[in-house]
Amino acid sequence: MSDLLVSWSEYHQKIERLAAQIYQSGWEFNQIVCIAKGGLRVGDILCRLYRKPLAVLSASSYTGPDNQTRGQIRFSRHLSMTTEGLGPRILLVDDLVDSGISLQESITWLQNYQDQGGEPEGDRLDDIRTAVLWYKSCSILAPDYYVDYLTDDPWIHQPFEVYEQTPLEELVAKYQ
Repeated sequence: MSDLLVSWSEYHQKIERLAAQIYQSGWEFNQIVCIAKGGLRVGDILCRLYRKPLAVLSASSYTGPDNQTRGQIRFSRHLSMTTEGLGPRILLVDDLVDSGISLQESITWLQNYQDQGGEPEGDRLDDIRTAVLWYKSCSILAPDYYVDYLTDDPWIHQPFEVYEQTPLEELVAKYQ
């Protein structure tokens, strides 16, 4: 497996390119749902650019001491959001689509959320579209919007991952 190293500058440029692509498509949505953790930064910037509400769906599938072992995906029980409901058109965002399972199961989760009374009466999900920065060719699901299509299966080193390896004691010492 190869490695893809991404700087903060490159990371933010990719989010901007994704925002432009979505805008140029002409599709209008009323809510952004980000898959946390990876989609948090993407969702945050998109909600600021589009001035649309952001909801957070927490999910986890990577485990182990290196956080690189893919296991079964686990979802939060509820969405974190400030709106009364999601509305009919949702932009579902994440940082990448690897196997595609997390994205596919997130769509199913959102559809079930509505069916189980998570939406006010009368609000129906008409359309969920997906947006990611990186789309790997091994994915079982093609996102609607993406910046880079990766034909190989690199491990993407995002700029914030340094914090997963930084002991808090090291930060304390740095600022004393």
